[in-house]
Amino acid sequence: MCVLINLITIWTDNIESMKDFYSKTMKFEIKLDLGNYVEFNNDSVRFAICSREVMHEFSDEYFIKPQGQQFELAFECNNLDDLNKEFNRITSMGGKSIRPPEKMPWNQITAFFADPDGNIHELFCEID
Repeated sequence: MCVLINLITIWTDNIESMKDFYSKTMKFEIKLDLGNYVEFNNDSVRFAICSREVMHEFSDEYFIKPQGQQFELAFECNNLDDLNKEFNRITSMGGKSIRPPEKMPWNQITAFFADPDGNIHELFCEID
């Protein structure tokens, strides 16, 4: 049965700015850089970014520009201090602040930021 997620790929038209953001700002170490495909070291699911043009010859669907929020990556922090430090670091290095850390009804403190393509992601920590 093939139900385990093995790889998450973010499709982009801005490979260089996205590579810089995820390697420099988010601190993912580059494992493989083929120019139009970049895979990062990650302890769990494989994580990559890829230029949309790579898939143009395989499907016309990749020519369609995405609209709205398509997905979210969530990054767990150890505690509120770590969350605040990471949010400030990320937003000072090019991540766009969407919403600063605040208590959420699902018993977490959560902050939202966007990458250069506008994908909104979150930092969170559990409330003790």
